[in-house]
Amino acid sequence: MTDPADWLLTRAERGNPSTRVDDLHGPLAWSEGNHVRPLIHGATYFRELYDAVEATGPGDLVLFTDWQGDADERLTGEPGSEVVEVLARADRRGVVVHGLVWRSHVDQTGFFATENRHLGEQLQRRGAEVLLDMRVRAGGSHHQKFVVIRHHQDPGRDVAFVGGIDVAHNRRDDATHQGDPQPQPLTEEYGPHPPWHDVQVAIQGPAVHDVETVFRERWGDPAPLSRAPWRRLADRARGLDATPARLPEQWPPPPPAGDHVVQLLRTYPDLGRGRDYPFARGGERSVARGYAKAVRRAERLVYVEDQYFWGHDVARVFEEQLRRQPDLHVVVVIPLVPDLTGVNRVPQLLGRHRAIGRLTEVAPGRVTAYGLVNHADVPVYVHAKVCIVDDTWASTGSDNFSRRSWTHDSELTAVVLDESYARDLRLTLAAEHLDRLDDVRDRGLEATMGDCLDPADMVEVYADHAARLDAWLAAGSHGSRPPGRLRRLPLPQLTARQRRWATLPLDVIQDPDGRPPALRKDERY
Repeated sequence: MTDPADWLLTRAERGNPSTRVDDLHGPLAWSEGNHVRPLIHGATYFRELYDAVEATGPGDLVLFTDWQGDADERLTGEPGSEVVEVLARADRRGVVVHGLVWRSHVDQTGFFATENRHLGEQLQRRGAEVLLDMRVRAGGSHHQKFVVIRHHQDPGRDVAFVGGIDVAHNRRDDATHQGDPQPQPLTEEYGPHPPWHDVQVAIQGPAVHDVETVFRERWGDPAPLSRAPWRRLADRARGLDATPARLPEQWPPPPPAGDHVVQLLRTYPDLGRGRDYPFARGGERSVARGYAKAVRRAERLVYVEDQYFWGHDVARVFEEQLRRQPDLHVVVVIPLVPDLTGVNRVPQLLGRHRAIGRLTEVAPGRVTAYGLVNHADVPVYVHAKVCIVDDTWASTGSDNFSRRSWTHDSELTAVVLDESYARDLRLTLAAEHLDRLDDVRDRGLEATMGDCLDPADMVEVYADHAARLDAWLAAGSHGSRPPGRLRRLPLPQLTARQRRWATLPLDVIQDPDGRPPALRKDERY
């Protein structure tokens, strides 16, 4: 039997005595008796979210956070399933609806201030209380994406959705990866409807209470929603609410729903100058600490699907264990093409080189990176944030493998400690990338994925499929297309000059450090 203390952070190891998230766990920092289901693809998650919110009634509670929110995004594709309509209907039924949406920067920087403000304004006009939250470190964001739904008369139906999927354009894609019918431009390589790969999890059981506590801590922060006086004046002119209302008293945790052990990991930055979050004084870096502890247990395979996988900090987490365990492999699936263009792309490539290049030097032949394409060979934007260690420890959240996510922005990830869950998640993701989902439906997961049951075998299967597809494309795409969507991702080739000038925008803007100075100096979390 796996001992959770060997893999998960204790309350002391979380390193944040200010939080209430572990108050019901004693010296531990996890809950037992949960049931967790991965929801792969935005279309899958949005349908479940729609059904769950529509099933709420008077006195129930819906709490949500978002990095980007588009009011008109249709959760099912049908008229009337727009995010704003679904939440407004819940409010009219007597459901208590509260939301925290990152205020965002101005649109000219490539972010989504108009969309986020529009969602908040529309929901406020319809009675729901959604606040635009800019209580962040300079240049940072609230990046958490979760929804909590609680039923005051039937707690067995309570659910929390945690992961990397915003209720926004581009996200409602499925396994075909033809893109969301409501697109938002990415880079030209992704076409007019960018294919999008993402993952969320549905949690039932006592851990729902923990996710709710994360929301309540942020909601109750007494700091002004924005420190900028011009923003406060503009909000007042538009009639936007800037004062969080009192939330209903928190109910006890839902009853046990399964056998999964769940731990929540978070990032909050050090705000400095006496501006600490009351629930994370000096910040919280349990995401980084949790990854580091799990990787120290790895012996066979660390499998990562991520938006970035950047930087020296990421490489350091893996280096020692790769040296210690000669049979350990690291497989990384990230976007084939970064999401910025021109000179802005170079810092992202430098970030990749710092992590993947360094680990390739440390463990030649044991660290491989892949991108994804759809059947039209259009790149798929990998936005998932999933990590699976030795088919035992599996995380899904909002955080990327980057210093920004580990120190600077607010993040939330849910770790499931369960061997069957972790293995099935790995095999299900692999089945999609190898073009075997139809066979899984017909024959079952184990029968279809027999050549990938052993992690070392999956490493070889991935390499073989990617090599065949790469060769077919290089030869002009003649004859039958090989099965699969994997393409080997070459190490970025940057000149010495590019590395020099790209260091500053990478370290200061794209991948900044939000740790207190002492931890930054010692390279600790």
